[in-house]
Amino acid sequence: MKLKTERLILRPWTEDDAESLYEYAKDPRVGPIAAWPVHTSVENSRSIITSVLSAEETYAVCLKEDNRAVGSIGLLFGEAGNVELADDEAEIGYWVGVPFWGRGLIPEAAEELIRHAFEDLKLNRIWCTYFVDNVKSQRVQEKLGFTYVRTEKDIYMDMINEIRSENVSCLTRAVWEKRK
Repeated sequence: MKLKTERLILRPWTEDDAESLYEYAKDPRVGPIAAWPVHTSVENSRSIITSVLSAEETYAVCLKEDNRAVGSIGLLFGEAGNVELADDEAEIGYWVGVPFWGRGLIPEAAEELIRHAFEDLKLNRIWCTYFVDNVKSQRVQEKLGFTYVRTEKDIYMDMINEIRSENVSCLTRAVWEKRK
């Protein structure tokens, strides 16, 4: 499935995206702030595409002008999420390469994925988390209408071998419908 916005195409990841993924995921400012390690090679990125990014409802964030993957966005269901999820709920996660920070691409992509989640998938609640020091992600969530729910302290992040605290926020279908 492909989703489209004014500037973006959200499409499934393919192994052909490995070089682009590596280009952005090797930057230490990207992965660790989202609790995943820096990518070490194109082959490492290719492996991540097949093992992680190929999950259902996970999309490459691509600029319409060249269809090149510059980030990722997706919905997690059930036990795949960081928070406990009911059957009619999902968790949204996202990132974008450093050269694209500050352009509003992730809020634009997230608005479309949220629309898809509520209208097409008939979800009633979407959760999102961010580490307490990740102000950029906090701003994205605020722009999208998410409401702070709680802080989870001292969580062990095994992929990066660190203990961090993260804020949990939520967007309900009712709040989203009032905003659209």
